Amino acid sequence: MSRYQVYLIDDDEAVREALAFLLGTYGITVETFGDPQTFLAHVDEGKPGVLVVDLRMPEVSGLQLYQKLSERGIDWPTVMITGHGDVAACRRAFKAGIQDFLTKPVDGEVLVEALQQGFASLDGRLEKHEARALLARLTEREREVLDMVAQGWASKEVAQALDVSVRTIDAHRAKIAEKLGTSSVAEFVRLALLSGA
Repeated sequence: MSRYQVYLIDDDEAVREALAFLLGTYGITVETFGDPQTFLAHVDEGKPGVLVVDLRMPEVSGLQLYQKLSERGIDWPTVMITGHGDVAACRRAFKAGIQDFLTKPVDGEVLVEALQQGFASLDGRLEKHEARALLARLTEREREVLDMVAQGWASKEVAQALDVSVRTIDAHRAKIAEKLGTSSVAEFVRLALLSGA
């Protein structure tokens, strides 16, 4: 279903087993942890996923876990689950950046929908990162030419604006196409937009 997995952190073993089984029926890979400390000791930043975290756990709460991950620069989509949900807890979770807040017993379809949104969010983040990495390969002048081309400027217009020959601009465009793996102006625009530049 997804190239990402779900990390389920809940101190209730029965909940962990039930949710892992349920998500497995949807083809979702789940790794379970009985407490936040164990998860923090094993989390691999290179294997992003969506977190499903119990709000109330002894020693470290779900929100505290989320904050500890944020401090490490791990900002993965997170679904908070709780058997004792109240408006104040929900509000705190959303203010902290939690993606969704569900009450136990968790409705399977609602959880899967929340996870799919999380997977889509991770895809978007990965695409943005890849676009930035590609654009970082360009020289300052190539980036300048790319920006003008992405705005719809013809090579002749770019050459006039930069006070160089059309041949020089065509050479830059060829280098840009080689580094980005495409000569499509539409793809140039998409990469520039994705990178946020």
